[in-house]
Amino acid sequence: MSARDDDFVIEVRDLTKRYGRNVVHEHLDFDVRAGEIVSIVGGSGSGKTTLVRQILGLERPSSGTIRVFGEDTSKIDADTARVMRSRSGMLFQHGALFSSLTVFDNVAQPLRELGRVPDDLLHDIVMLKLEMVGLPCKHASKMPAALSGGMVKRVGIARAIALEPELLFLDEPTAGLDPGASDEFVELIATLHRTLGLTVVMVTHDLDTMVALSTRVAVIAERKVLVAASVEEAAGVDHPFIREYFLGRRGRRALQALPPERRARLPKAALEPAPSDVEL
Repeated sequence: MSARDDDFVIEVRDLTKRYGRNVVHEHLDFDVRAGEIVSIVGGSGSGKTTLVRQILGLERPSSGTIRVFGEDTSKIDADTARVMRSRSGMLFQHGALFSSLTVFDNVAQPLRELGRVPDDLLHDIVMLKLEMVGLPCKHASKMPAALSGGMVKRVGIARAIALEPELLFLDEPTAGLDPGASDEFVELIATLHRTLGLTVVMVTHDLDTMVALSTRVAVIAERKVLVAASVEEAAGVDHPFIREYFLGRRGRRALQALPPERRARLPKAALEPAPSDVEL
């Protein structure tokens, strides 16, 4: 079965993950359809990044199945794993650039490792990717230490899309950015999603980013995905954690920034004025 046959790029079924006696996930189900932007949210320690690491094959589940592009990740051989890696990209938190490599060589790294691209073509591809993320080519020779935080993120996403993946993972993409840079980066993600036809899985604590980008949001609590739905639907689920997350001060402010046609689908509580930052 291929991802195109059933429209699923990722299928996680009955997933359990333990570290000794600590159970992080228990009978968790999760899926992502082609073309979606799915945000994974939850409290600290809820296992958001752990779920992504298992989907990427960086950790093995204790039990359950994970299918990516229709392939059971526990049963694939090395050649299939290599092909699957070339079909996905990852933007790590804080960029995770190689500090000893230039911007050019950071972006070229997956092309050299997995793409086996001739040098002349490699140069053109790297410059194109830098242009796509809004970085002038003059920065290609710089070292990561010479870049701003926003530029590091842009280099990281250029590297993530170097092999023209179908699936893009983002780990806290706007963490550490000031509001202006964060808004610009959100717009970049939306543009890349639209122009490249990407499927995106995003772990984020940033409510504004989640609301602005998500096709669906998957809320992890109590060791499983409590709900996976549109932001508007998820905000209306009657569960203590979900109410606190979406209907608290920050949540309501983020939700109230939605366009009118989407605000009309929110629960009434989300439309009430957010409490003041200043306690009287």
